[in-house]
Amino acid sequence: MAVDLNTRQAELLEKVARRIVDLRVSAMAIFLLESTKPLSFLGSQLLVFFNPIIQPIFNFKDYEEVTDMIENRDNIEFLIQRIERLQEEQILRDQEIKRAKKERKRGRR
Repeated sequence: MAVDLNTRQAELLEKVARRIVDLRVSAMAIFLLESTKPLSFLGSQLLVFFNPIIQPIFNFKDYEEVTDMIENRDNIEFLIQRIERLQEEQILRDQEIKRAKKERKRGRR
């Protein structure tokens, strides 16, 4: 799927995806994004409505521009795919850390 995003928009969606993954709320975010995709305009308006709750959590000044981008279904799909890729990377990193801890623990015995 080709999405027409300028560099700034891609960076903003990347920032949102990374924050979602860092907070470990990927599943919830993907669920909400998937469920609002058919009603993308209403979904973006829902984000506007929840601005007072979401803004302190995510704390970024580009929130309004992101809500505008979410009106486009292709952008939502781009964001979902990016969250999924980042989450996979995080899982692999976590597994590697776990393996390294086990190896260190075995080495101490």
